[in-house]
Amino acid sequence: MMMDSLYPIRFRPVLKETLWGGSALRERFGKRAKTGTTIGESWEISGMTGAASVVSNGFLKGNTLEEITEVYMGDLVGDAVWERYGNEFPLLVKFIDARDRLSIQVHPDDRLSAERHHAWGKTEMWYVMDASPGSVIYTGFKKKITREEFLVHLATRKLEDIINATPVSRGDVFFIPAGMVHAIGAGVLLTEIQQASDVTYRIYDWDRVDASGQPREMHTTLALDAINFNLDSTNLIKKNPVINQPVLLAECPYFHTSLLQIDKPVIKDYSLTDSFIIYIGLDSMAVIECFGQQEELRAGETLLIPASADSVVLIPQGRATLLEVFIPQKRI
Repeated sequence: MMMDSLYPIRFRPVLKETLWGGSALRERFGKRAKTGTTIGESWEISGMTGAASVVSNGFLKGNTLEEITEVYMGDLVGDAVWERYGNEFPLLVKFIDARDRLSIQVHPDDRLSAERHHAWGKTEMWYVMDASPGSVIYTGFKKKITREEFLVHLATRKLEDIINATPVSRGDVFFIPAGMVHAIGAGVLLTEIQQASDVTYRIYDWDRVDASGQPREMHTTLALDAINFNLDSTNLIKKNPVINQPVLLAECPYFHTSLLQIDKPVIKDYSLTDSFIIYIGLDSMAVIECFGQQEELRAGETLLIPASADSVVLIPQGRATLLEVFIPQKRI
């Protein structure tokens, strides 16, 4: 691979057909799976084994995210990020279309995931891009409960009675730390920003069966050690955009995410950030300019800005809305 100058990088999405997926990712954003039409997830930026993102533009086209990270190291991801994660890209960015509700599940934290799976834990956040009337998102318990109370409700198929079900609308944000029980409800389209981990413990799947008539595997025993039974908040975040100013949505040791709504060119100074930047298009279109190159960012698209970029110019076409994501230097 040649060591030429970096630029705003696009990737080919990795599309996942699921039991609960719908048609929104295909119909609204033009994402097309090789087979079938029910796409549940579009993995937009991923370094995950077996589902690594492949560059789709510029001279790096055809290379995987891991390959370009290995070559460009801190210039691509940031020196501090490189020192901590090496070739492992630390985030996984997805679009999720839930035609049906997902299973109630939980993710382990870094310690437990390392012990059991030699992997990172999974703290994540959701930004709701659209929701059908009556849609809900399940996060956290209605009140602090005991392990025994939880098991009784699970055995009697009444978990829904003890988990918060929050009505949702476009623009709602949920922060979901490892250990919080959660599920995406039916009729929700969202973007997910998470640690680079695919470790999920399914707890309850609403008594569904797959195409062959079999229920999916549950991970109740594993989940019991991962669940934080004291998490009794919905972790719903509601913030309105401020034109041409970033609005912080969520910050933790793993990611810093802001909402940007712009109606004029905005210069972003990243000289002290020491991290890659991910832009996620939510509405309308913006032209992203850095390293003397321009790339268009439409709704349902993502773009990776290398850490070596000192500044980026965002040029909206009308009024554009996007998410800005990077790895914070400080420990939160």
